Amino acid sequence: MTPLAERSPALDVPPADYDTVRRALAFITAEWRRQPEIEEVAAHVGLSTSHLHHLFRRWAGLSPKAFLQAITLDHARILLRDSASVLDTALEVGLSGPGRLHDLFVTHEAMSPGEWKAKGAGLELSYGFHPSPFGEALVVATPRGLAGLGFVDEPGRTAALADMMRRWPKATFVENEAATADLARRAFDPEEWRADRPLRVVLIGTDFEVRVWETLLRIPLGRATTYSDVAMCMGRPTASRAVGAAVGRNPVSFVVPCHRVLGRTGALTGYHWGVTRKQAMLGWEAGKAGSVAD
Repeated sequence: MTPLAERSPALDVPPADYDTVRRALAFITAEWRRQPEIEEVAAHVGLSTSHLHHLFRRWAGLSPKAFLQAITLDHARILLRDSASVLDTALEVGLSGPGRLHDLFVTHEAMSPGEWKAKGAGLELSYGFHPSPFGEALVVATPRGLAGLGFVDEPGRTAALADMMRRWPKATFVENEAATADLARRAFDPEEWRADRPLRVVLIGTDFEVRVWETLLRIPLGRATTYSDVAMCMGRPTASRAVGAAVGRNPVSFVVPCHRVLGRTGALTGYHWGVTRKQAMLGWEAGKAGSVAD
């Protein structure tokens, strides 16, 4: 467990907060056609309206009303506005990482094709479980940087770790929370998103997958793009389905922002760690980017 003195304020949100948000989102997703009032949502999750208001403010920096706006289809369409040009501009200016929020930068490197083909043979990966704004996170690292980031859901930690181990079956996984705690803090705490101390990510995949993941890193906070625009940006306009498969195999969730890829209409499509979590991430980021008015 990370000592309290070393923990980031962003990770000190009560663990129940995300669970409550998750249940609220599931209810809204099921009932969105009726546009339920906030009182009904609060009753469903067993809170007063004022308590729900404070929870969203604490968790996302948004009022419940603004948060609900942030996860609607209309807002998704706004995020997608000029999505292709967002990627083109990033390529033209030669960004090595995303302009996610003011001074946030992520640097990255890819393992060689030979290292990937070896399925991690000879590679030692440290892992640890840490709190995050989106539930308990599994963080995987090499000495060179962050290599994996996933989330623990109902099956528990064993299933989350097995999911990561399947990606690099010949690697040696060693539990070492001390080695991964700083990466968890820097991934989720906006105060740690600093250009003078970039977060290094190690991409382990096929050449095509790495190219897709590198393109995702160019999507700014508060914006989104589509699978077809990613394919177009890569010079592979007919490869949108292959892009979708590569997005789904991204092992470094949130930091490599596959949650910012939407369907052409703005619809939230499948997400390896759950569509509800994808909604939560977009709403949380809307609060950090200040892109939704109360």
